Amino acid sequence: MKDRYLELFDFYHCEVNDEVIKIEIDKILAEHFAENANKEVYSQCLNLIDLTSLNCTDTESEIASLTEKVNNFKNVFPHLSNMAAICVYPALVPVVKKHLNDQKVKIASVAGGFPASQTFLEVKIAEASMAVQAGANEIDVVISVGKFLEEKYEEVYDELSEIKATCGDAHLKVILETGALQNCTNIKKAALLAMASGADFVKTSTGKIQVSATLEATYTICHAIKEWYQKTGSKVGYKPAGGISTTEEAVKHFTLVKHILGDEWLNNQWFRFGASRLANQLLSSIEGKEIKYF
Repeated sequence: MKDRYLELFDFYHCEVNDEVIKIEIDKILAEHFAENANKEVYSQCLNLIDLTSLNCTDTESEIASLTEKVNNFKNVFPHLSNMAAICVYPALVPVVKKHLNDQKVKIASVAGGFPASQTFLEVKIAEASMAVQAGANEIDVVISVGKFLEEKYEEVYDELSEIKATCGDAHLKVILETGALQNCTNIKKAALLAMASGADFVKTSTGKIQVSATLEATYTICHAIKEWYQKTGSKVGYKPAGGISTTEEAVKHFTLVKHILGDEWLNNQWFRFGASRLANQLLSSIEGKEIKYF
């Protein structure tokens, strides 16, 4: 009897060619990048950002200050929409919760033994649950990459399903750590496992290893999300994260998402950027001068 996960991968045609994907990306960007390289799109991208601080040196006062800048954003830039969310470590969620006034801005927390995911499932579940109880609306967890690479797909699925169950009403963003997955076939398989497990978003990377969000990963995951939606009727969001720090890089990812998933995904309900430096870069591109607000 064929393994149900292998059946899943066959059904979604996961054997893809990395070189063909690179050629297709170049073609899409050659034809569509220019139409998205404008201030209107830069402003859209700004509203898609999960403003992220995930440093071992983060202090309560620094996160409180960051949150106050988000609170005051509309006073300084009344013509622009605010960030989508603030993303911090679990222990700092209460700080964001205490200081955040803009109810449209979500509170996101990494959990589940971020960034390596190399801890006990009970710890992953407890950390996600405690982050939600502390006020997080969104939980970002990393798949067990080692188990995935050993093809222990059922263990990966079961872990994610249990974490999803403990999140309650909070959205679960599943990080694939695509830079460690070796090829686009594995990226597509991991994306499908995440969606089958109940992920509300599929996210590329932690930003903690050398290779983070690539255009190949965006292309592959967006096609997986599109096929999943066509076959199940269930929409899943997409979050490229890690290493996206310039306006040009953001617009390239935006262009691929728009081309593959369509305008329906071009809002922060279904599309996010995980970034710490991108906000200032986009603000500078919009305002036409260097901005160091965040």
